[in-house]
Parts: sequence; C-alpha cells; structure tokens
Amino acid sequence: MKLEKSKLIGNKTIQISGSKSISNRLLILESLYSNIKIGNLSNSQDTQLLKKALSSESETVDIHHAGTAMRFLTSYYSIQEGKTTILTGSGRMKERPIKNLVTALKNLGVEIEYLENEGFPPLKITGKKITRSKVDVPANISSQFITSLLLIAGKLENGLEINLIGEITSRSYIEMTLDILTKFGIQNSFEGNTIKIENFNVNGQLPIVNYEVESDWSSASYFYSFAAIGRKTIHLKSFYKESTQGDSAIADIYGKFFGIKTIFTESEHKLTLQPIENFQFPEKIVLDMNNCPDIAQTLCVTAAALKIPFEISGLGTLRVKETDRLLALYNELKKLGTATEITDLTIKSLGFKDAEENISVKTYQDHRMAMSFAPFCLIKELNMEDENVVEKSYPMFWEDLTSILAN
Repeated sequence: MKLEKSKLIGNKTIQISGSKSISNRLLILESLYSNIKIGNLSNSQDTQLLKKALSSESETVDIHHAGTAMRFLTSYYSIQEGKTTILTGSGRMKERPIKNLVTALKNLGVEIEYLENEGFPPLKITGKKITRSKVDVPANISSQFITSLLLIAGKLENGLEINLIGEITSRSYIEMTLDILTKFGIQNSFEGNTIKIENFNVNGQLPIVNYEVESDWSSASYFYSFAAIGRKTIHLKSFYKESTQGDSAIADIYGKFFGIKTIFTESEHKLTLQPIENFQFPEKIVLDMNNCPDIAQTLCVTAAALKIPFEISGLGTLRVKETDRLLALYNELKKLGTATEITDLTIKSLGFKDAEENISVKTYQDHRMAMSFAPFCLIKELNMEDENVVEKSYPMFWEDLTSILAN
C-alpha cells in the first residue's frame, strides 16, 4: 500500500471504536455472569475472534493471532467443569510464551497439557472446579496473564489471592481490570504486591449492568503523532477525562515532549489535540514506558520524524508481542534515517540523517508497526507492506486516515 507524502487537514473529527482491552475483559465477564449489556464494543479482529470463541461449541478453538484471547481463554476454559478444550492459534502464537500463566493455573489445581512445545500453545485444557485460593505470579510478566486470573477469580469458590513477585509491569492494565470488577460489585483489593478478589456468586449472575466502552486510547495515539508532526488540530470521540486505560498517558507524554495540548469536552466525550504554537521541543526525550509500552512505537516514530533524540526504557514486554517489537523498530527506524541501539528493555536513538528513498515499511504481522509508522507520510512517501494487519485492533484505520490527509 502506497502512502503518498501528505499534508494534515486541520479540525477533522475521528470516531474511534471501543477499547479492545476493555471490550475483551467485558466479553469474558459477560460469558461468566451474563446480564451485561455492552455498548460501543470494539470492532477489532481480536475482539471478534474472542466473541466467536466464547460462543463456539467446538472442542478445538483457534484464535489465530489474538494474544489477548489466548491468555483470557486459558483461564476461562480452566473453570468450565467437565469440558475439554484444545486452544490453539497461528504460527506466531505458538511462539509466544504462556508458561507463567499455565504454571499459576496448575498451582491452583487446573489440568493443562502442552500439545507441542513446553511453555507454548497449543494447550489441552480440562475444566474443573478450583478450590485453592492463593497463587504466586511473577510481577514482570504480561499484565494479561494476571488479568486472565482476575477475570475468573470471582467465580472461584474461595476467591483468589495473587502475590506478585518482583517489580510490576503494566500496572495500569491490572488496575483497569480491578476497576471493571468493582463496577460490577466484585469486591477486590490491591495492596503492595498482593491482589485479593472475593468470591462473587449471586445466583451465578451479576445484576443487570449497562457498560458503554470508552474508545481506544492506543488507537488515539496515532493521531497524536499526526498532530505532533503535522501541527494541526484533530478531534477524537468518544473519550473520558478520567480514563482507566494505561495508554491515556499519551496525553501527558505528547503535551510534555511534543507540545500537543489535550482539551476535553466532557459533554461530547471529545478530545481536541491542539498543537501549541512556537513550542520548544526538548533536547532529548528520556522516558520510562513500563506502564504504557504499547505506545512506544508511536513515540519513537514521532521523535524520528521531528529528529528529537530519545531514550526509552521499561520495554521488556515488547520482545514477546506480535513480533519482537524492539528489533522491528531497530530495523524500520533505520529506513527513516534514525539509527538506534536496543537492549532487552530499552531503545535509544544514536543519530539522524535523511530518510531512505523508496521507503518500504515491513509490518512483521504487527498492527502497531503499520499504524505507528503511518504518520511519517507527512515527511516522505511510504510503502506499507501488508496493510491489512490493522484489522487486528483498528479495521477502519486507513479509511479514517484518508479523511484527515491531503496530497
């Protein structure tokens, strides 16, 4: 897909669909408790795959590339008493580790087998009643592993106490899950490194709850990048000022480093991304993104486009996403003229030069690679390989882009 060198059109409004993170949590709870009415559900491929899996009667469930679905369903099927499920996915999914979650579930008494490689999908899960109520989990693993346990915890006879060992990664996503549980009346606490969830079984159902899903802040991040590079105002709907999404940190980050002021219009649930005139860009961006690693790619591309040196830490989970995102950034930023140095936890710019001619961005089957690199078309023409990867989280991305760009 060719992206012509473009200019940003000011004052356009984009309606982004519901948060994938919130939607997927709600779908699991809806299946466990019923009586949940979900509005503005994400239209992402990941959410649709999870929804299909939850309604499937088949013994084998294939969730393709949907990592969230793999993690959430591992715990979900573990408590489906008397049901055996084979949970599998794409070739890349079979390379993404799940051992820490499986170990935690086994320690609770669940019966799970690895069908191919130890520590990786596919899994054979035999559902049973769980009576154990305490488990230790490494704190530096994907927050989705922890959330997977939290979502089923209220259904366990004796509730669940999770002791997180070490430094917590992506804490904001854990807090998002707990906030949702609280809204549904499921009692919980998070003190120090210990999370406690009380058993919640009111005739097996929650009271009827209507939940309007906030739009996705991860998806909003790409428009912050466009506003920062193109220096024009963009409006986004439907967002809340007091968001539980960790990636809402993008508002403060882009305000501080790129001069993009975020204005909330509460009555319309609208964000206005407004560039500050004559903003003085920093000499260097130094930032720990441990709580919001999914927006690191966006920030790196924005900094590369504006030639602002950067040093980003807290990125350990990026190695085991849809691709090795740190290595992918290293490879593709070079095409934009930005040399970098990466470790298992960090990425650091080493210098800037002119971008290559005929840039072709490889997406590595990773939706965020495509969308985070797209704003560079304000600097130079790009060819985006495998543009359809955006369907995983934001199917309307290219259509929405067309509405804010002019050649």
